[in-house]
Amino acid sequence: MMIGILGDTHDHIPNIRQAVALLNREADALFLHTGDFIAPFVIPVLSSLDGEVWGVFGNNDGDHELLRDRCAESGNVRITGNFFDMTSDGARIALLHGHDTVLLSDLIESGLFDLVVHGHTHRAAVERKGRTLVINPGEVCGYLTGTPSCALYDTTSSEGRILQI
Repeated sequence: MMIGILGDTHDHIPNIRQAVALLNREADALFLHTGDFIAPFVIPVLSSLDGEVWGVFGNNDGDHELLRDRCAESGNVRITGNFFDMTSDGARIALLHGHDTVLLSDLIESGLFDLVVHGHTHRAAVERKGRTLVINPGEVCGYLTGTPSCALYDTTSSEGRILQI
């Protein structure tokens, strides 16, 4: 299964639309969002991803209740809080924004997860730490790096890759 990963969207609707189109072509029916949605008006755009969207809050997300309300209206987008873990196609996955660097480091070093997904730094990266693959999809918004990006994770090969938007 190919899982689509995006985050740090920061209200950049044109780039979010491009990321949605790209991930709908490349990924299967599961998408992870690392947080920093920012405003609730991005949720309807993210709901056009073809499958389930699981997200976590980032340090810049505003009105959590209104974001959750928009998610409930979307039918396929959920924000679970500050941390989410799941198993998909046999891969145990942790999802968090990453601004709590101690928690992020502990999750990676624990060896409990096949994949740890985070954002916050806006720097796209795929790296292996022991048995754990760590993916930061970078920033959809492109504000800090000038290079909007998202990522894919292949549960069959346990490999990830960064996609430029």
